[in-house]
Amino acid sequence: MARVVAIEHLTLDGVFQAPARADEDTRNGFAHGGWGIPGSDAQMQEAIGRAMAGGWSLLAGRTTYEDLREAWAVRQPASPMTRALTGAQKFVASHDAGYEPRWENSTLLAGDAGEAVCALKQGHDKALIMFGSGKLLRALMRHGLVDELVLMVHPLVLGEGSRLFEPGQAPSTLKLSSQLSTAAGVAILTYIFDRQEAAEWPE
Repeated sequence: MARVVAIEHLTLDGVFQAPARADEDTRNGFAHGGWGIPGSDAQMQEAIGRAMAGGWSLLAGRTTYEDLREAWAVRQPASPMTRALTGAQKFVASHDAGYEPRWENSTLLAGDAGEAVCALKQGHDKALIMFGSGKLLRALMRHGLVDELVLMVHPLVLGEGSRLFEPGQAPSTLKLSSQLSTAAGVAILTYIFDRQEAAEWPE
């Protein structure tokens, strides 16, 4: 069975919107895009590489999938990273059954995301790595389908922007499996969901 591993950048106040570029996600007038760039360094890249070791496939919501394709397959010149992303198997979740993914090695997961990802986990043999994809990630967490969170917490407070954990998220218990503080002050925290303890929460 495949594991779902979400790798996410967060500010201290929980914002995860648009860490990579100024124009990455300007919804609701968000004007702080690119806030994660100062904290990106070799230590962070090594930590991400470890989380993706052993073979992986990409799992993304439609918005993040299209953004990654634009950023890496269209804008960026050829590099080891562009080749890795293009060569990786990619699964994109969308309610639109007629949506046609345009990136090589991509498969559409149409309909209910929880059902589609549950079936995918049963039949896939590589880790399913997620970046961003907040709507999809929150839905999968509600269904208990996320196995691991790699949170890169930047020493920054923005005061606005989309947050990873929103009101209505089901209670969850997680166990800290590793922690690292980079020279840039980013805390990289890896958590594993504790399904047994979560099942004991009162209704």
